[in-house]
Amino acid sequence: MRAHTRVRPYNSVPFDCNLVLIISFPKGVYLLDSPLYVAVIGAGETSPDILALAREVGREVARRGGVLLCGGLGGVMAAAAQGAKEEGGVSIGILPDPDRSRANPYLTYSLPTNLGHARNVLIAHAADALIAVDGGHGTISEAAIGLKLGKPVIGLHVAWDLPGVRRAATPAEAVAAAMETLGG
Repeated sequence: MRAHTRVRPYNSVPFDCNLVLIISFPKGVYLLDSPLYVAVIGAGETSPDILALAREVGREVARRGGVLLCGGLGGVMAAAAQGAKEEGGVSIGILPDPDRSRANPYLTYSLPTNLGHARNVLIAHAADALIAVDGGHGTISEAAIGLKLGKPVIGLHVAWDLPGVRRAATPAEAVAAAMETLGG
């Protein structure tokens, strides 16, 4: 598990500390000495209702100073990255392709892997916590890998049952559960 992440207003931090990330939000500039990486996982094609949930999850991750990880393509991945971007957050897409041509336009950074579905393992390893927003077999595989690695996995509007997945009723609840589990 990760050590406690502290989010503090920029003017309250001494200059001699080691900082990893400075994030500017509409309400001020904050410093993260150890940001939490939250993977938002879900289907590449889904309904408008699910996209709205994913977008709000992305917003909430950014509001809380987290770094959003995703598979970098469309659907839930694009909606979550869009939400993070709208709040001034950072999103990283771990792409299945050998290049960035299919990366969604909301990503801050995109990493082509040429690994296809095997990139799900990279996402689970890179994340401190995973939030599944709906999704099917690919999402279940990422969630299962996350659980196998001992990572917290939160399910939002999931129709499947995987022992160890903690369920949340709202995007804010899902992100709060992920962050609180990690001490953030």
